[in-house]
Amino acid sequence: MLVMKFGGSSLASGEALVRVVGLVGKQISRRPVVVVSAIGRTTDDLVASAKLAREGRLQEARRRVSMIRQALCEAVGSVLADKLRLERELDRLVDDVERLLIALSTAESRECAAATDAILSHGEQFSSLVMTWLLQQSGLDAVHVDACEVLVTDERFMQAAPLYGPTNERLGDVVTPLSAAERIAVLGGFIGRTRDGRPSTLGRGGSDLSASVVGAGIGADEIQIWTDVDGIMTADPAMVSDAKRLPQLSFAEASELAYFGGRVLHPSTVWPAVDRNIPVRVLNSRKGDAQGTLIVADCQPSPLTVKSIVYKEGITVIDIRSSRMLMSHGFLSAIFLAFERLEIVVDVVSTSEVSVSLTIDRHDRLDELLNELREIAEVSHTDGQAIVCLVGDAIRHTPGVAATAFAALGEINVRMVSQGSSRTNLSLVIDERDVAAAVIALHHAFFDDVGLTAFA
Repeated sequence: MLVMKFGGSSLASGEALVRVVGLVGKQISRRPVVVVSAIGRTTDDLVASAKLAREGRLQEARRRVSMIRQALCEAVGSVLADKLRLERELDRLVDDVERLLIALSTAESRECAAATDAILSHGEQFSSLVMTWLLQQSGLDAVHVDACEVLVTDERFMQAAPLYGPTNERLGDVVTPLSAAERIAVLGGFIGRTRDGRPSTLGRGGSDLSASVVGAGIGADEIQIWTDVDGIMTADPAMVSDAKRLPQLSFAEASELAYFGGRVLHPSTVWPAVDRNIPVRVLNSRKGDAQGTLIVADCQPSPLTVKSIVYKEGITVIDIRSSRMLMSHGFLSAIFLAFERLEIVVDVVSTSEVSVSLTIDRHDRLDELLNELREIAEVSHTDGQAIVCLVGDAIRHTPGVAATAFAALGEINVRMVSQGSSRTNLSLVIDERDVAAAVIALHHAFFDDVGLTAFA
């Protein structure tokens, strides 16, 4: 069995949709299960509509929904033969979303996230229906599966986590029999439902995670993530013109890249695959015959010390100082309890005898966090920072990586340095304005002398 996940950019036009149908058809012997994101920019537009509704701007929200309908009609209408079926489904989508927008506009604050998820779920529901119809139209035996009926989540709306036990049970009841009968199950990614039946979403980029959860649940032989890039690159090709495709990565390397800013994979994608040791392959939907990047438990030996350089912008550095309390019992615990209470994740930590510095990328509760921390210590913060991360399994046993990095950066100031316990990454905190110069300089330092055979 094979899971094929297609992102929104791979579904953005009639031409793209037909291309995806062809890619699925080529893999029919592997009994594919198809997971799709919302078409094009549908999710972004639904998010914008929900925001307008929360602000009481219902007429603008409804106009935005009309624009969504028009865009979807143009993308799908050019390739779907049954225009009446399409119009009916689009009318139903608009009616449902407008009803939910009205409810959201008057919802209490604690219910806004749940109401927003109910709205956002319509993007993937529609795209999975459309993909089912197009596969059927091409003569393939495709069956639409409502992802909300099989993927069970907790109640952290807009950032829900899958509940693997009940999800695997439902996948076994619904998806596995379809695959065994050589029928193509088509599901929307990103969406699920809580135990009490309310729609939920896995957070932005969550379709990758959906695909991995499905793959692990049905015991797939491979999980394919189809995107609009050739695979995972040595750096962002929009920033580094000579960035190279990586033929293979370990699960640990891919996880670090995703977490620290790699834009190809959702940070949680690989973990369900790790548990079942299922290879993950990242491919370009516009280049169906390309090899992409294969992510496996144990990589083949590589001459590369650093595999890739990624960055994460929008970082805030928080400095906590207390000469009186830092070394006292329970001080660090008190600091991290504040982060836990507010559900704020820390990326990088650096300590000295009298201070702790931490980085965060969430700002909506920053004032609350600072107020709590100021009850126990002197606190300051700096916005506009970035994390540049060097990733590679060989970093752990190769001397001189940090020295090479600092030499390459020259006069670019490094505020914090951290190496994770896995020793697969070296993270450098710098000013956001220096990111491009830093990434380009580091790429030259670590990749200019590497032969092309390393990327074959």
